[in-house]
Amino acid sequence: MNPTVTTEIDLPPTVDLEEMKASFRRHGYAVARGLFSAEAVAEIGQAFEKIAGSGPIPGYFEPVSAEEAEGDPLKTHPRVHHPHRFDAVSRKHLVHAGVLRCLRELMDDDVLAAQSMFYFKPPGARGQAMHQDNFYLMVEPQTCVAAWTAIDDADPQNGGMYLVEDTADEPIMCPGWADPEKSFTTHFVPAPPGKKAVPCVMKAGDTLFFNGNTIHGSGPNRSKERFRRSFICHYVPRSTRRISKFYLPLLTPTGEDLMIEASEAGGPCGQDQAKGLLWEGGTH
Repeated sequence: MNPTVTTEIDLPPTVDLEEMKASFRRHGYAVARGLFSAEAVAEIGQAFEKIAGSGPIPGYFEPVSAEEAEGDPLKTHPRVHHPHRFDAVSRKHLVHAGVLRCLRELMDDDVLAAQSMFYFKPPGARGQAMHQDNFYLMVEPQTCVAAWTAIDDADPQNGGMYLVEDTADEPIMCPGWADPEKSFTTHFVPAPPGKKAVPCVMKAGDTLFFNGNTIHGSGPNRSKERFRRSFICHYVPRSTRRISKFYLPLLTPTGEDLMIEASEAGGPCGQDQAKGLLWEGGTH
């Protein structure tokens, strides 16, 4: 097992760790403004444009032709699963030093990386219905934390993120069915009584951190010309004992693979709900 990485880096002056920790404890999420430099944002965007132009990568990125897509932009520009397993830029930024420092503060633990994804979300794309990430990752004994980095400015018009405040302590709920006209995934978790989803408006380079039990989702991209690209990663505390097998191996802060025990398929909602978890899960 790799030694703990203790080196602290300077964060951009726009990042207020104390404010982030207070928001994360109170609401279940926090935003690090300008955590990724303009150069890093451009590098990530260019890497994924290259992936998009290189054709299918079986098991990770499987677009279809415009004719086969029949007008669905998410079929010509589907999300990219686990790009860190084949793309050096994604692997580098999965263990971005600023992200790891924020996570150590928010988790109060050392960190392991579990997943990377990239969403293109073109104009006209459907959103993703409200859900909880740890339903899919099945992290034990604690939960996962997402780091959602905007590669384009993101707001309600182009399908930005929504979060239900103060739901980090909610149990993992067995989801119902989403509206297929608005969501490209099938699962839906409603907000608890008295709570509602609020938008998170972000600039390119901002990173949103949220607890794996926090209810969140995104709306359709209703803009005419604006993509809403995002680089999304999930992390777990170093003390994690089990995780869904789809997220193994984990990645250490020094970039090495690490295996832990796999959680039993199905989680709290049984085998039927567990089907297709790798593809259903993730974040918007």
